[in-house]
Amino acid sequence: MPLDVAARIAQLRERIRHHDRLYYVEARPEISDGQYDELMRELRRLEEQHPELIEADSPSQRIGDQPVEHLESVQHRIPMLSIDNVTTPDELRKFDQRTREALGGEPLEWVVELKIDGVAASVIYEDGGLARGVTRGNGLVGDDITHTIRTIVDLPLKLPGHDVPRLLEIRGEVYMTNSDLVRLNERQQRDGASLFANTRNVTAGTVRLLDPRLAAERRLRMFCHGTGFCEGLRATNHMDFLREIRHYGLPATPDVACFADMEAAIRHCDELIERLHELDFEVDGLVIKLNDFAQRDRLGARSKSPRWLVAYKFEKYEATTRLNAISVSVGKSGAVTPVAELEPVQLAGTTVSRASLHNKDEIQRKDVRVGDTVVVEKAGKIIPHIVRVEKHLRQGRLKPYHFPIQCPVCHSELVQDEGGVYVRCLNPSCPAQLKERLRYFAGRSAMDIEGLGDKLVEQLVEAGLVRRFADLYGLTAEQLLELERMGRKSADKLLQGIEASKSRGLARLLNALSIRHVGTRVATVLAEHFGSMEKLQQATVEELEQIPEIGQIIAHSVHHFLHSETGRRTVEDLRQQGVAMRQPRTRATHQPLAGKTLVVTGTLSRFSREEVERLIEQHGGRAASSVSKSTDYVLAGEKAGSKLDKARQLNIPVIDEAQFEALLEDSPEP
Repeated sequence: MPLDVAARIAQLRERIRHHDRLYYVEARPEISDGQYDELMRELRRLEEQHPELIEADSPSQRIGDQPVEHLESVQHRIPMLSIDNVTTPDELRKFDQRTREALGGEPLEWVVELKIDGVAASVIYEDGGLARGVTRGNGLVGDDITHTIRTIVDLPLKLPGHDVPRLLEIRGEVYMTNSDLVRLNERQQRDGASLFANTRNVTAGTVRLLDPRLAAERRLRMFCHGTGFCEGLRATNHMDFLREIRHYGLPATPDVACFADMEAAIRHCDELIERLHELDFEVDGLVIKLNDFAQRDRLGARSKSPRWLVAYKFEKYEATTRLNAISVSVGKSGAVTPVAELEPVQLAGTTVSRASLHNKDEIQRKDVRVGDTVVVEKAGKIIPHIVRVEKHLRQGRLKPYHFPIQCPVCHSELVQDEGGVYVRCLNPSCPAQLKERLRYFAGRSAMDIEGLGDKLVEQLVEAGLVRRFADLYGLTAEQLLELERMGRKSADKLLQGIEASKSRGLARLLNALSIRHVGTRVATVLAEHFGSMEKLQQATVEELEQIPEIGQIIAHSVHHFLHSETGRRTVEDLRQQGVAMRQPRTRATHQPLAGKTLVVTGTLSRFSREEVERLIEQHGGRAASSVSKSTDYVLAGEKAGSKLDKARQLNIPVIDEAQFEALLEDSPEP
């Protein structure tokens, strides 16, 4: 046998392992699927010609095992414990307090990571080679599933390099992507076989298959998030552990972040829940765990669960319905957002007829087409979104959806963000953008202009009376009286509201200007740091970046707006109209909601959810997401559901919007 054959086989194996790592672990493939398949075909051909060179850890041997007769039981060297659940931010805060007390008040770091909805498993590497895979089982004893674990392509059969631990037990979650479930069900239908309801069910059945060839066809994946018994692991905290296993070519759980306090971790949890639609795999909660391994060891575990982590669970609801149409709307930043118009379906006790499709790329990634049967999900507080298309139910040849290339309102050419996913109308005079910006400008969290509602905004723009923010301050009673259903009393009230808005202060103004990436919190941080618009305009990008909670993206966005022609003119026009551009100092006075916890439920007529929660915090209170014994008030609107029922069971005071506003009467204007 020529020596170059053995060398070529070794070279092919290393190249395939390299590309497996890039594709599955680092998500940055360098070659196409066709090029990868060609490398694998050449490797298999050479190994078939020279079987004496076949090795167990060769990439070609993932499905080389024969079916097993039964699953053998394996005892875990370290038990695989379960995780305690919490469902509210209050419970997270109590968990944080208990942990601090148990550790003597020393500094803590909290790690937040996704809780993958799959099947827990342990994978053991000995001297770098994949030696065994085991299910969680009852926590003490699991089933040997090595033959199916070897079919998981993102788990290397051999860890690269020579610096790997002698014994490495990695624990994680075996899962299936929604995309692969779609493909699997299409094949099941063609074969006349039963269809799978969801990714977790098919994963649970697949890991226990006796034939690895069938398991390989289902394309399971795995995310690693913890350890069992190890010898030679270098990491002393969780974030370092994730970096270390990535170095070994193992797929670590994605989107993990570390925080120095629980409040920051809770804010991050809310942000993650809002982004669940971006994931191609199912998540059934978030996990909050201590970063430091030594602190974990000191806390130890109860009989069934460790004391150093909890699962933050949220309710998920799912339904199947028909997609009747896709509509688009233009937002205040020019972003064109697609919306799924659905056949009405019951979801979480409400009738859902619309769901967010978020952006152009999401429609293409999920191959969403009008007429499709789709799975709609609602998780936590987020609006419903489409999880996947049931392609096996697709009737006929439905046309792919083509995203508009022109603004549906002003017909300007649409442009996709460079390196981003959003498509925008860049015409600053677009009536749709102007209407949305004016609605936001007048909102309670911004300039709080009483009387300037949606219908009036429509009339003002369509009549040409308002083309920019400053035009509001030049309106006259005579102009307003020309509008439909506008009487003298209403006109005078609106003009009074517009005049009063001039004194709202810098934070409210910055929020009202619709600067990208600037909301109520960022606006407040900037206003309190600089104190005046003049000082903010003088700040460099570098100075902005140094402010806590700002960062590079926000800094560039704020600086760009304030130094652009449109931004400079907008600020100067408002200044000429007498709009206050300084941040007033907070007066030291009693805050009526100080120390109070309020829960908001149902649909409010005068406030959006964001506005009312901002008012609660602004007046010293805390807005909680669920009712408990520590809740002081429940603010209930129309169609209030289970939270209202629980408040009554616990004898917690229930108030309406008028009573809520009465609570705020003695509070200072922000």
